[in-house]
Amino acid sequence: MAVVPGGRRFRMAALLALALACASCTGAGGEGVPQESVTEGPVPEESVPEASATEQSGGTVTEGIETALPRGTRVGRARWKPRPGVAWQWQLSGDLDLTVDVPVYDVDWQVPRDVVDRLHRDGRRVICYVSVGTVEEYRDDAGDFPAEVQGRPLADWPDERWLDVRRLDLIGPPLLRRLDVCREKGFDAVEPDNVDAYSNASGFPLTAEDQLRFNRWIARAAHERGMSVGLKNDVDQIAELEPDFDFAVNEQCLQYEECGAYEPFVRAGKAVLHVEYEMSPEEFCAAVPVPGFSSMLKRYDLDAYRHVCPGS
Repeated sequence: MAVVPGGRRFRMAALLALALACASCTGAGGEGVPQESVTEGPVPEESVPEASATEQSGGTVTEGIETALPRGTRVGRARWKPRPGVAWQWQLSGDLDLTVDVPVYDVDWQVPRDVVDRLHRDGRRVICYVSVGTVEEYRDDAGDFPAEVQGRPLADWPDERWLDVRRLDLIGPPLLRRLDVCREKGFDAVEPDNVDAYSNASGFPLTAEDQLRFNRWIARAAHERGMSVGLKNDVDQIAELEPDFDFAVNEQCLQYEECGAYEPFVRAGKAVLHVEYEMSPEEFCAAVPVPGFSSMLKRYDLDAYRHVCPGS
């Protein structure tokens, strides 16, 4: 889907300030959520298998870049997956409010580890938001992405450029390091953003097949680090990618009349985490609940504000 100016995602330097500092995180997590509503039992530690160096189909390895951790690395936990209809909070800017009484939080990959630990102590699961299809110039690791793989800026966001997702030889290593950070901080799942470059003015001649290969590679990399992974938007490829992803994250499918496209996820019993931005609370509550969806109304800056409707 094309990027809608002012919509789909909100990019701002305040996100980085939240992620790096989080000095004013509020609250101690509220009353907490019963563990049985959000967790799965642990499993014995086991080594993560290496990907075959010759495996080229399905996007798991491209141009020799493997997704697997080094041999012998242990993840030591079951892979958690959000259940359909679970309540959640998504905050990427402003003072991080840890008191929202929901089982699932979605926060930036650069928040301090103690934030993830606090949320876990309160019985919550935590999703790691990380852009994998763009480079943001204000990130500490922006220099790890060579100029030759940086394309056009995103609409209205001159400090963020599309990546050439065909060049896993160059973008693969820094992206895997980002996923390693998510794993090391204890995140339960990953929300990889900007996985629809092929349908945008990226500056590269990307095809739908290029995007499928890259998205499957990202999904495998998250799984091999013990984390579940959500498909972010990329509505036109849902049917092909649903088997590779554990849940979906959607922005504005009511506004753009796209919610029906998520039937493969709903039918498979997988959660669809959904937000709208431009509806009034009255309009929003008249349109939800969408069966199988976890819906809330947010502001574009994705601060602490959230509005949910009775029964949704």
